[in-house]
Amino acid sequence: MITIVLLVIIYIAFISLGLPDGIMGVSWPAMRIDFDLPLDQIGIISLVVTVSTVLSSILSGYIINKIGTGLVTIISVFFTAAALLGISLMPSFWWLLLFAFPLGFGAGSIDTALNNYVALHYKAIHMNWLHSFWGVGATLGPIIMSFTLLNSGWRNGFKTIAIIQFVFFGILLISLPLWKKAGIAKDEIEEPQNTKPSKFIV
Repeated sequence: MITIVLLVIIYIAFISLGLPDGIMGVSWPAMRIDFDLPLDQIGIISLVVTVSTVLSSILSGYIINKIGTGLVTIISVFFTAAALLGISLMPSFWWLLLFAFPLGFGAGSIDTALNNYVALHYKAIHMNWLHSFWGVGATLGPIIMSFTLLNSGWRNGFKTIAIIQFVFFGILLISLPLWKKAGIAKDEIEEPQNTKPSKFIV
């Protein structure tokens, strides 16, 4: 029963992972007008997010071994929520670059951690479902942003998605004991005996 509940929590976490992915492209035409920026300036933001995502993915193996998948997931969702809230309040473009770092870092860590955990502890079919829930988040994010752009502006779009992320953060925080009961601890990704698979499967 614990493993089933935990799987649902993981699905929720992947919805959270997908929510911010498409919103910058939807909101940028309005954002750039507010800050008097060229359209191609979004390329710098994308670069910062990508670099921080790759960096966190590279470091995630070490971090997971130190604090466990549960805490990595919780901290990553908090990073993305805080970054989105910061973007909704930012006074200038340079602040956007600053908040792009935790936005990318949180996404890279949670992606690697949960892919690894599901691959090691569940059947392959759950990996397919996992990424379909990412698709749910990636679809809902632009829909929410489009709706707020029409009614109250891009800042409220980021703020709304940040609030949703903080709700997910609360759910994950409450679920932390489940990770421990399911045996997810610092040594959770030890290689099984008599086999030699890679520790991390992305």
